[in-house]
Amino acid sequence: MIHSVYWRLSRFYFFYYFFVGLFVPYWGLYLQSKSFSAFQIGILLSLFQISRIFAPNFWGWLADHTNKRARWIRLASFIGCLGYIGIFWADSFFLIFLVMMSMSLFTSSTIPLAESLTLSHISSTNDSYSNIRLWGSIGFIVASFFLGILIDLYSVNVLVWALLFTQLIILFLSFSIPDKKFELIGDTKRSIWKVLKKPEVIALLIGCALMVSSHGLLYNFYSIFLKEQNYSSSLIGTLWSIGVIFEIIVFMLMPKILSKLNLKEVLLISLFLAVVRFFLIGYFVDILLVLIFAQILHAATFGSFHVASVELVSIHFNKEHHSRGQSIYNSITYGLGGTIGGLGGGIMIDKFGAASTFMFSSVLPLLGFLVIFYGLKKITKAT
Repeated sequence: MIHSVYWRLSRFYFFYYFFVGLFVPYWGLYLQSKSFSAFQIGILLSLFQISRIFAPNFWGWLADHTNKRARWIRLASFIGCLGYIGIFWADSFFLIFLVMMSMSLFTSSTIPLAESLTLSHISSTNDSYSNIRLWGSIGFIVASFFLGILIDLYSVNVLVWALLFTQLIILFLSFSIPDKKFELIGDTKRSIWKVLKKPEVIALLIGCALMVSSHGLLYNFYSIFLKEQNYSSSLIGTLWSIGVIFEIIVFMLMPKILSKLNLKEVLLISLFLAVVRFFLIGYFVDILLVLIFAQILHAATFGSFHVASVELVSIHFNKEHHSRGQSIYNSITYGLGGTIGGLGGGIMIDKFGAASTFMFSSVLPLLGFLVIFYGLKKITKAT
């Protein structure tokens, strides 16, 4: 039974992040092929971050209120897929805006619900979160690498069909995800506001949002930046894949890492390496070996950072607040933080250029480092 749950969750992560591996590296190039400006592309790509501010909280509340998380994963997957179909008729900024808004309101809500459900399942098994999550990283690598080759052979329009087929697979797999009810602490539900008002929770959310702000710029404009430096689509896909390969290595090593370091130390190391990574991307974009090294640092700036932050959110928002805790984390970090980086990055690129914008973005994880260093007082070990 445990083995079955592991593979059902793992294959869902694989195809969800297969979708991400198609979308993140190449959707900006698709929008650029429509002759949109950096500011317009920033607006369109930031819709996913903006929707993360609001939508996951509604779905998280619904999941915790009904205690049926798998049901809402299926519904969000279905409506997200339905909204995406309109892209085949969208030929203007306004129509693509509507399609991406309708899709993002639901697609962005799927993964925090799945994260909450996964953490609930592994709390009663010997599996670790990182062992399941690494399958998502494998899916990302496969998608980003092979689609880059297909785009070079044909055109960026193959992306539109690849995304549709992937969303249909995600919808199909959502019906095989096993649900798991949470258990109350005591006889009644605690107020979530008591959790949110904790200084450590506030510091965690702010510090993580600053980290993700720099990544909002990366996800929206890294591929476009490289394309403008005459890198091919296949090489761009390879660079994305390198980052995620080392992310997988970190996921595999996380149980050992977390046995040596506490969660605060993991976050601080990740934030420091993010400062290095984004400065290198902006200053040395014309040197391939430096870009490869910067992508290797993705293992820390996303991999170890993500595991440590999700663990901390799970610790603070445990039991009956699992879904809303993950949703709030996603809303503030990937929603608000990602919007600041993605939308603000588009404005800054139009004004100062991509290289200067990437170098400036290294300030954001530096601020996050300071917030986490002074804000997280307790020495918390992973569960």
